[in-house]
Amino acid sequence: MMWKTIIMSDLHLGARQSQTDKILKFLSENESETLILNGDIIDGWAMKKNPNWDKKCTKIVKKIIKKSKNDTEVIWIRGNHDDFLTDFLPMSFNKIKIREKHTLVGLDGRFYYIFHGDVLDFVVLKARWLAVIGGHSYDFIIRLNTLYNKIRRWFKLPYHSLANIVKQSVKGAINFLDNFEKNAVNLARTEGYDVAICGHIHHPKIGDDYMNSGDFCENSTCLVEDFNGEWKILEI
Repeated sequence: MMWKTIIMSDLHLGARQSQTDKILKFLSENESETLILNGDIIDGWAMKKNPNWDKKCTKIVKKIIKKSKNDTEVIWIRGNHDDFLTDFLPMSFNKIKIREKHTLVGLDGRFYYIFHGDVLDFVVLKARWLAVIGGHSYDFIIRLNTLYNKIRRWFKLPYHSLANIVKQSVKGAINFLDNFEKNAVNLARTEGYDVAICGHIHHPKIGDDYMNSGDFCENSTCLVEDFNGEWKILEI
């Protein structure tokens, strides 16, 4: 399938929760004029403590590089889990532009402000140690989630994410999702844009002034713009 724009985020390559099979399937079956990787593509935090890099991760990176060499504009935006890029921005690698943020003019004429979203997350900004503790807890949930879904497959039941339920319930308790969306829109408007596009919170959504690509861990979703200027969420 050919698209005008594809926006993927939160692949978390190198982490246990990354759904590399679905990423490979999507990249093999879809092309675009522009591919935007909106943060947390390689999970530097996971690579430091419990790396899970395999041949599939390498194959994904090679596919992305190949797309950039075949005239797809590829833009990689730094996230918090790939913050090892921060000191080198802006930079280019094999025709891949690596940036802090990106401006996209849609076919509908609107200006889209694309950034990962961690700048809105006070847990990451104000208490990184708390985020790291949360990361260890999340790893435990992922292990439990793997066992849970093996059992579901035995009974021929569809994939169901325990991690997503736990995460949403915790963040809901502090009104995180609502505040995140509101702050994203306010930031975009302050910068003179019509629409904010983020990743980071693993919660796909399309609205009038805010969109989120979701992730390839719990939801396996991304955003696509077709050649009529319509946006949609694809679930892989």
